[in-house]
Amino acid sequence: MFAYIKGTLEEKSTNYVVIDVGGIGYKIFMSNISINEIGELGKIVKVHTYYYVREDNISLYGFLHHDELKMFELLLSVSGIGAKSAIAMLSNITPAGFACAIISNNVALLKKIPGIGPKTAQRIILELQDKLKSEEELTKNDEQTEISFVQNSENVNEAVQALQILGYNKKEIDKAFEKIANTDVSVEELIKKGLSILSR
Repeated sequence: MFAYIKGTLEEKSTNYVVIDVGGIGYKIFMSNISINEIGELGKIVKVHTYYYVREDNISLYGFLHHDELKMFELLLSVSGIGAKSAIAMLSNITPAGFACAIISNNVALLKKIPGIGPKTAQRIILELQDKLKSEEELTKNDEQTEISFVQNSENVNEAVQALQILGYNKKEIDKAFEKIANTDVSVEELIKKGLSILSR
């Protein structure tokens, strides 16, 4: 319903901000990281939004960066994860770090996040890895999909998988990696570089 909201930052609280647009104040729930980054009161800000509707709750959730929004939507697709849990995760881990944890089965990292126990962490990893496998099968069955040149290292391949988990398709990722001069870095750094290009 709302792709983004752009207006004057009127209020910053612990877990939400208020943005004035034409005399209407929109209360938008955000991660602590985004609230700290959004800027000073009185400034014009732009926030990507997710309109969350449940029987007993209608809320707006906001994100400074598109990759945060993608991660939020991804977390909502996991059984048992609601909007508050998803925002809590975004307050404690970056999309790049999250995708890296999924690829590497890093349950220990995810369960450090407040409110995420071992079982929930395992479920998040399992469900999102299953989603990635399903998408890879679709890609293999698509006769028009070209064979990617991005198959030159284990780190690159893991970064590609991580970006697919965050919702980007293989062709988009391949184009992004064509613009990355140095691929001889860590998986998380490759993910960050890929996200900086894909989020433009």
